[in-house]
Amino acid sequence: MTKVAIIGGSGLENPDILKSPQIINVDTPFGEPSSELTCGKIGNVDVVILSRHGKKHTIPPTQVNNRANIWALKEQGCEYILATTACGSLREEIDRGHLVILDQFIDFTKHRVTTLHDKFENGEMKHTPMADPFDSMLRELLIQSAQELKLNVHQKGTVVSIEGPRFSTRAESNMFRMWGADVINMSTAPEVILANEIGIPYAAIAMSTDYDCWKINEDAVTWKAVLEIFNQNVHHVIDLLLSTLKKI
Repeated sequence: MTKVAIIGGSGLENPDILKSPQIINVDTPFGEPSSELTCGKIGNVDVVILSRHGKKHTIPPTQVNNRANIWALKEQGCEYILATTACGSLREEIDRGHLVILDQFIDFTKHRVTTLHDKFENGEMKHTPMADPFDSMLRELLIQSAQELKLNVHQKGTVVSIEGPRFSTRAESNMFRMWGADVINMSTAPEVILANEIGIPYAAIAMSTDYDCWKINEDAVTWKAVLEIFNQNVHHVIDLLLSTLKKI
């Protein structure tokens, strides 16, 4: 039976969606994950849901124990990871509420552990290829499902992950645009890096909630504005996840 992990699955823990939910508390060699794991079935697929920032969103981006999160999902036998994330748009055409199926990332975090390998055992080097970090099969299923649901979806995009919890300066926002980033968030790196290291295919749905601060004719991003757009559109993300799970 296929088992899929969903990270950041706000709204999916509803018993009407998740059949026979069970709560599991786990520990890992890297400490406790961000939240307990909610396990159950969606359709015929075994699903494990993990809340990246804790069930009550109490964990700031820098303090997320990404290593424990990914290790815990591997230990539970998860074969795939579907992640969700809010993001700021760095492109005019990626409007508020649009979804982006990420295909590349830029890691601009500064204080996070980005590997599971604190040392190389027995001289065995651990240098994980990262040219195409998001799984092509999962991305194709997400794109197909989004088109069937007639969602506003962008089939690829580069995300730059910053440290946070502050938002960017206008100079930083314009620099990221020059670098080729399409959207910006505080969560994808190193989560996707660790998933690749441990061998779990990973894909992410990014929901655009704002235009960061590069657009001088608009107010700069605020957390209140992010939440407002997220709450208006989160049902699209849930619908996309449910549709994609049926195809895996």
